Amino acid sequence: MKVLVVGGGAREHALCWKLRQSPLLEDLYCAPGNPGIGEIADLVPLAVEEVQRLADFAAEMKIDLTVVGPELPLTLGLADALRTRGLAVFGPSQIAAEIEGSKVFAKQLMQRHGIPTAPFIVAHDAAEALAARGRFGWPAVLKADGLAAGKGVVIARDEAEYDAAVHEMFDERRFGAAADRIVVEAFLEGEEVSLMALCDGERVLPLATAKDYKRIGDGDTGPNTGGMGSHSPAGVLSAETAAAAFESILHHTVACLATEGRPFIGVLYAGLILTPEGPRVLEFNARFGDPEAQAILLRLNDDLLPVLAAGAAGNFGTRRLSFRKEAAACIVLASPGYPLRPVQGEVIRGLDRAAVLPGIEIFHAGTALAGEELVSAGGRVLSVCALDADLVGALRRAYAAVAEIDWPTKVYRHDVGRRVLDPA
Repeated sequence: MKVLVVGGGAREHALCWKLRQSPLLEDLYCAPGNPGIGEIADLVPLAVEEVQRLADFAAEMKIDLTVVGPELPLTLGLADALRTRGLAVFGPSQIAAEIEGSKVFAKQLMQRHGIPTAPFIVAHDAAEALAARGRFGWPAVLKADGLAAGKGVVIARDEAEYDAAVHEMFDERRFGAAADRIVVEAFLEGEEVSLMALCDGERVLPLATAKDYKRIGDGDTGPNTGGMGSHSPAGVLSAETAAAAFESILHHTVACLATEGRPFIGVLYAGLILTPEGPRVLEFNARFGDPEAQAILLRLNDDLLPVLAAGAAGNFGTRRLSFRKEAAACIVLASPGYPLRPVQGEVIRGLDRAAVLPGIEIFHAGTALAGEELVSAGGRVLSVCALDADLVGALRRAYAAVAEIDWPTKVYRHDVGRRVLDPA
């Protein structure tokens, strides 16, 4: 098979790494990719938002399967553009991807169909948002409706922070058109966990659980990011609770989307919070989480390519996925200044030393080549991942590899996994 992966981050590097292992694979392309991906796939110089050019490329090259990594091309209709050309794609249609593209749509879908989530209101302007001040107590959560690269959420601890967030969103336009309307919702206490499933429009294949670490700083301090680390399994919920949540939330949501004329083919991601009343949905994504995908794909036993091809064709059949018993950990290395103003162009050395350590895989995100030197070229730059018998061992291996990477100003969390291993 000829396969095209769309995207250029560590998630797409992990996807290419896993697909490259398939005996069914003939040619692997990635658009736009990055230097790490370029070692295992042919890079295509097309940006993820160039929907028609990507679809034209897939048609010209007779691509057998396109796998879409990031949310932006999905919300712009890349899957639709491919399907109208008769091409197979693992990724949801534009109207199905609205479950991530619009927080308002997702919350209202959950409200219509009894999917557990926090109480909320929708504000269309600053006046409506300010009128809702204090309705759900403190803290309160404000979310930009549209895509904001994982950074469009503000947790306001009091009235002053709330008013400042409303001003940023509506008056200063910090998130642009993504905050033309916002969701204001109750703050929920509990551990967060990521549940993902592969979907063929009707059936779901649960992926292993994972836990993501969103805040930039140790102890969950500082601003939200796209994700600074992850591990799988999540370690914060039982197998029974996970199975029940997959059925009552992910499978139920796929069924609800189908009944509304939005059949979902691709990866459905539910970001959950475990409350005393049971799991509640914080957000839905329409693709693999990043950095959760890196950890989960390290544990996947199955050949991923035929599974995704079957999903794209709308029929998984009777498949079930199998995962290694070992744990996987992922530590994200980011540029100084991330997430607001990441410094770029810094030289990174020592990857060869880190990569040969036992159980290590390193996936590139924001990297570039300057001559023969690897340099930082984004906010999140590398995902350093490890497998070991348990989470303690996986984290020990991952952090040992991080220490080998010669990049003096690298930013990373030193406490990934600590909440699970030492909850006190």
